[in-house]
Amino acid sequence: MSSLIRVRHCEAEGQDPDAPLTNAGHRQAEQLADFLSTLPVGAIITSAYRRVRQTAEPLAELLHLGIETDPRLNERVLSPHPIDHWREVVRDSFVDPDLKAPGGESANDVLTRARPALDELLRGSAVLPVVVTHGNLLALVLHSIDPGFGYAGWENLSNPDVYRVDAEGNGVMSFRRLWDPSSRH
Repeated sequence: MSSLIRVRHCEAEGQDPDAPLTNAGHRQAEQLADFLSTLPVGAIITSAYRRVRQTAEPLAELLHLGIETDPRLNERVLSPHPIDHWREVVRDSFVDPDLKAPGGESANDVLTRARPALDELLRGSAVLPVVVTHGNLLALVLHSIDPGFGYAGWENLSNPDVYRVDAEGNGVMSFRRLWDPSSRH
């Protein structure tokens, strides 16, 4: 069996690719690093977004590891322009994976982009890679493993959040939450 750790970034100042972590987000990243450093982490991979990289930096420093960037792990583009009904698009895309707002990505588009990156990491030689990414992308991947993880699962994600994904040799995958936001301050 191979495994990886999926992390949703810490609290950020916005949704733009260059949005930084908030002061609370930086504190969360330190707590996250302390938590994850107890695991046998062999690699750290992030999306290209600033808030994601900032989430990973304390762990990388603590473990003396570099950070690899993979743009296939970037957040889903719901629309190139602000849309008022964005929550409806997110909700409905768990039922209709081909649904997309004009100019945006569907759930299937996101999975087509992100799953190969994750599969490569699961087949790779790194022991327990940590993949730091975004909430909608994380939720869509978990939904693809277990259809019961849908819109409600996405709504219940915290910043940060941590899931362990295990892949067995026969293609069966499972996941479990490792982060309990109610016990962290």
